[in-house]
Amino acid sequence: MTKETPRVVTRVVRREGATLKDFAFSADMVRVDGLSRYITQYRQDAWTSYQALPMPTLKDEAWRRTDLSGMPSDRFFLPKNEAYLDLAPLPDDLTKPVADQEHGGEVILTPGGAQVSLAKELANQGVIFTDMRTAEQKHPALLEKIMGKIVAAKEGKFAALAAALADNGVVLYVPRGVAIEQPLHSLLWGPGEYLAHISHVMVWLEAGASATYVHEYASPTEKAPAFHAGLVEIHVGDGANLRFVELQSWGEHVWNFTHERSSVGQDGQLDWIFGAIGGNVTKNFAELDLVGRGSMGRMSGFYFTDGKQHLDYDSQQNHRSQNTTSDLLFKGALIDSSRVVWQGMIYVAPGAMKTDGYQANRNLVLSREARADSIPGLEILADDVRCTHGATVGKIDPEQVFYLRARGIPQVEAERLIVSGFFDPIMQRIPFEGVRERFQLSIAKKMAAYHG
Repeated sequence: MTKETPRVVTRVVRREGATLKDFAFSADMVRVDGLSRYITQYRQDAWTSYQALPMPTLKDEAWRRTDLSGMPSDRFFLPKNEAYLDLAPLPDDLTKPVADQEHGGEVILTPGGAQVSLAKELANQGVIFTDMRTAEQKHPALLEKIMGKIVAAKEGKFAALAAALADNGVVLYVPRGVAIEQPLHSLLWGPGEYLAHISHVMVWLEAGASATYVHEYASPTEKAPAFHAGLVEIHVGDGANLRFVELQSWGEHVWNFTHERSSVGQDGQLDWIFGAIGGNVTKNFAELDLVGRGSMGRMSGFYFTDGKQHLDYDSQQNHRSQNTTSDLLFKGALIDSSRVVWQGMIYVAPGAMKTDGYQANRNLVLSREARADSIPGLEILADDVRCTHGATVGKIDPEQVFYLRARGIPQVEAERLIVSGFFDPIMQRIPFEGVRERFQLSIAKKMAAYHG
């Protein structure tokens, strides 16, 4: 689908000496009143880690291609209670069902507020699907089981910040053997200039459980910057099956940072799908831990950047047990002067024989000023394994354009059709037509500004 010719673009001025100011947050913003001893200690320890950890710089290996020097970190502030009342309202189309049937449950997070609904039959089976603040009051024992068990606060400055100051989030718990047929949906709506949206998503499926969960981040594009830091912790128990879909459509003024990790038990399966359309600067750490024998994980992602957007994905597939399988495919298109960085690693632990790992990243560069960096990697410490990877950065194949033009299709429309076809393998991995339509609409909006 792409003409895979090497190209090097050097256009970013690296400001090694630039100093990034620390955030204006303080210890009294850490929420501990009325919370359990465990949650209180977790937040306080996270704040200690946050203070001890330095801001990332271009000298740090994981950040050497993402410059944060333009971020007005000292101006961001947390939303007050019911702050959403004075901000841009949530568009109706974002709450529409993502499948043929209604949602089994829905959580809408807004600055300083939350709305929760869950089908009665699911609640009767012991399913918990609610916002984090409600879980802190009604299900503290459950949070002690999940919170901080998959992603440690000390893993990075933004991970510690999110762990200490998360003002809202989502908690999903599915008991042993419970199969949820209807998709669950949550949305973090983040309007506001200079607002800091701090979130924490926690998912725990017991052995033999199954669910499909769609989580979205969205906001309008505004004049002044905004900020998001988030954690996502996922546990898939033995023999459990989770389909987890994330769509990021932040406004193009948002600085977005997330640390995400999933742990999959014996014979468990995870189908993890990412879609990234918005944001100003995004740095995402996504890690798949296959900890149980026979566990399987599939990571699928698409992104489409324009303007001066900068997107940096750092993915890790960790095979920690025998007979584990991972499959990663990320595809992206870039226009204008945007830049995408994808860094991937397959890690095979000692003794993890019969591992089967695959990763691929494909980039379609649609303008001279755009840049894509694709960096796959392998670290294999066991025998009798099969691990492969591939990465491409290329332009639209002119022969494909010629073929379509010969059949009466104008050049720009032909190129738009080729881009649509480029993303189709990812679209086929998405479980519901409603989710596919939402992704396809986002891509169509980007392509509407593309003139060849």
